[in-house]
Amino acid sequence: MENVLRPLIVIGGSLVVTLLVGWLVDLLLRRADQRHHQVPLWNLLRRCRLPLQFVMCAALLRGSYDQAKLTKAHSAGVGQLLTLVLIGSTAWLLVRIATAVVESSYSRYAHAHRDPARVRRVRTQVALIQRVVSAIVGVVAVAAMLLTFPAMRAAGASLLASAGILGIVAGVAAQSTLANMFAGFQIAFGDMVRLGDTVVVNGEWGTVDEITLTFLTVRTWDERRFTMPVSYFTSQPFENWSRGGVQMTGTVFFHLDHSAPVEEMRDKLRDILRECPAWDGRDYGLAVTDSTPSTMEVRALVTAKDADDVWTVRVTVREQMLRWLTVHHPYALPRVNTADAILPPGTIAHPNGGGDAHRPRTTTRGRMVEPPRTGRG
Repeated sequence: MENVLRPLIVIGGSLVVTLLVGWLVDLLLRRADQRHHQVPLWNLLRRCRLPLQFVMCAALLRGSYDQAKLTKAHSAGVGQLLTLVLIGSTAWLLVRIATAVVESSYSRYAHAHRDPARVRRVRTQVALIQRVVSAIVGVVAVAAMLLTFPAMRAAGASLLASAGILGIVAGVAAQSTLANMFAGFQIAFGDMVRLGDTVVVNGEWGTVDEITLTFLTVRTWDERRFTMPVSYFTSQPFENWSRGGVQMTGTVFFHLDHSAPVEEMRDKLRDILRECPAWDGRDYGLAVTDSTPSTMEVRALVTAKDADDVWTVRVTVREQMLRWLTVHHPYALPRVNTADAILPPGTIAHPNGGGDAHRPRTTTRGRMVEPPRTGRG
């Protein structure tokens, strides 16, 4: 009877204590969250209930398993397994606690500051800090698990003896990986690029969607994802449209005939912008910036509060301005001139077409071409 009750008491008692402590901790955290609802830490710590129960159950079983006197032949293996579970669950609990603290700190900072650029900067930093902490805890946990095996302890001693050579070999082999890791820290704390920034990389316009210690993801306007090593952003030039403020100035170019009504186009541009919600009202303008023998270049200048809105304003101005010119001023659109060339002074044109020296000539793409002859002679 004792052989049956002892295992039930040890194992059942461990499970009951684990469930009871988990319930009490969750109850206390819930009440603390209700009293201090403005602090998100207590609600975030409730995610730690499951790893906490694993830690307590593994610790209680590891400490009391010998008293149960079950499977004495395999007691060493069961004890080793419980030790591994305890180490893994402890690492899991530490990662959950660190994540809760980091997310709570970021949430309070985001509510206290209204500057989007500073909030994105802190978000980038805390995200990388969270990943670094998780990586360190994971590496230490795996090392602790391996050191529980006697064979691995002997191997560890021999590895420590040759740590200098291994360090040099590992440094050469993982040169690019280490460079990306240091570049990730440089991006996070050097404030070069942040989550949510609008960037132009290799001619592609997009938004920074994810930053890790080794790579960075840019989401383009058409929902594509560009994954690039973070070392690229520390060694290659790129455009960051969110640096120094998110307000932007956009341009729209029109190629029109020389007779286009520029003054009326300025008035129409003002009317279009007044009806466009994406225009921020800071500035606008329209000017002739260039000319060619057949057309002139007209530039419309518009402003908006960010990159998305400036794109909306540009396409709106381009569409409505071209529609207005087509309906009210079709002569202003570019066309190909087919009129006869103006004769040089002193040149006499014979209406009957006689005399090659005095016959008018037409131009074709800048080349002087003789008109077709009629009749003989």
